[in-house]
Amino acid sequence: MASEALLLREAEQPAVRALPSNVEAEAAFLGAVLIDNRVIEELRTPLVPDHFFEPIHARIYERILHLLDRKAVVTPVTLRPYFEADEGLKALGGLAYLARLTANEQGLLAPRELAEQIYDLALLRELVSVGRNLVEGAMDTSESVEPLEQIEHAEAALYKVAEGASTGSEAQSFSTATRTAITAIEKAFNSGGHISGKTTGLSSVNQKIGGLHDSDLIILAGRPGMGKTSLATNIAFNAADRLRRDLADGIAPEQSVGAATAFFSLEMSADQLATRILAEQSGISSEALRVGRISREDFQQLSFASQRLAELPLYIDDTPALSIAACARGARRLKRRHNIGLVVVDYLQLLQGTGRAQDNRVNEISEISRGLKTLAKELQVPVIALSQLSRAVEQREDKRPMLSDLRESGSIEQDADMVWFVYREDYYAMATEPKEPSDTDPPDVHTKWQAWRERMEQITGLSELIVAKQRHGATGKVRLRFEARITRFSDLADDDMRTAYGDDD
Repeated sequence: MASEALLLREAEQPAVRALPSNVEAEAAFLGAVLIDNRVIEELRTPLVPDHFFEPIHARIYERILHLLDRKAVVTPVTLRPYFEADEGLKALGGLAYLARLTANEQGLLAPRELAEQIYDLALLRELVSVGRNLVEGAMDTSESVEPLEQIEHAEAALYKVAEGASTGSEAQSFSTATRTAITAIEKAFNSGGHISGKTTGLSSVNQKIGGLHDSDLIILAGRPGMGKTSLATNIAFNAADRLRRDLADGIAPEQSVGAATAFFSLEMSADQLATRILAEQSGISSEALRVGRISREDFQQLSFASQRLAELPLYIDDTPALSIAACARGARRLKRRHNIGLVVVDYLQLLQGTGRAQDNRVNEISEISRGLKTLAKELQVPVIALSQLSRAVEQREDKRPMLSDLRESGSIEQDADMVWFVYREDYYAMATEPKEPSDTDPPDVHTKWQAWRERMEQITGLSELIVAKQRHGATGKVRLRFEARITRFSDLADDDMRTAYGDDD
């Protein structure tokens, strides 16, 4: 009786189903491409070799792309030398299979639809893989299992599926990487030789770093009062505003050097950041806006600025005590919904780790910096993370920061592709103001005060962006103007640079 029940249960089990695929559609599409190479140029779907289910089809398509990159005409005849020893092709009939691909011209009737079907089936196979891994992980009840970590991995895997990425093979051919590099170089060339990534909105900074590059982690650090949040806000606004203006001018998003921007603010609220941007754009001081000390004309100017910024693709998340995992989830959602091209985190030390390393702050910061770098690579966007500096800066006569001043972990420097420091000499000079002399004071007191005053006139409103590390180019410093009243950084005029600093670098 028990054996009969077991047999009955086994009979009720669903049969093992084959993975979603359509090998005939793949063959028809390849045949269409071999008949007319221009078919690939007209595809709406980003088809890559990994999207093909049949391995030999994937290899054929990869070779087709390689030959087309070399401006060669691809036919069964030109493909023949590359597949004479291919064991997979021999199993399908050998070199005659290449000729049979072009025998059926049905693929030419609907190549786009065939490509879309191949792509969709590949995504379904990815979903099957993600689901299988998720079930296997959920069934594991060992003590070492972290359910929240599994959810994080599952969400990351689902995001890759949504983006069309292949979770089966993370490697890409050199030809694919080369095409991506050439596209970036072409973008820099078309911009006049200055920007290959996203714009910072500051010409002098763009010229130094070539723009903000996808998958880069940029650490922007400084002591309190230097204006690092102001600079990050300026850059976030400039990138978002450039995209808004380019779209209004009919420029395609992929051709724009602007970017929809996600700003994760763990220190300031969303309305405080909005106030800063309104102050910068209206020219009214942030303090006056906060206390309402503005005229009717100022209010009208503020209203015009807010209307102009209504369509700004800048998204602010001011969730306090945010974990690195929650930050990544939020960024993925914004990427999916709004196609963000830049992420700003203010600031790194306020993020929380997974909890396993909280007994060791250095390990936790290392985990967070690695998480931010991973996020930049996963979303293929630049990530700007603000960071604190240690108090060692204050103990030196020269207050300019160095890489060793990065607080709490050397891994921040290691994970970063670029490290920037914000330095304002006038901030420190203000603290050394001598007592204003009276008529009864000796001449040396008057001389000292006058020298301080002249120096303040030269350096007030000037700042330096120190590029202390850059994987893509040289280090150095960029001189900028900082208007503290409206918290705005801007480029220095050439005359101002020579007057303030001379001709040295």
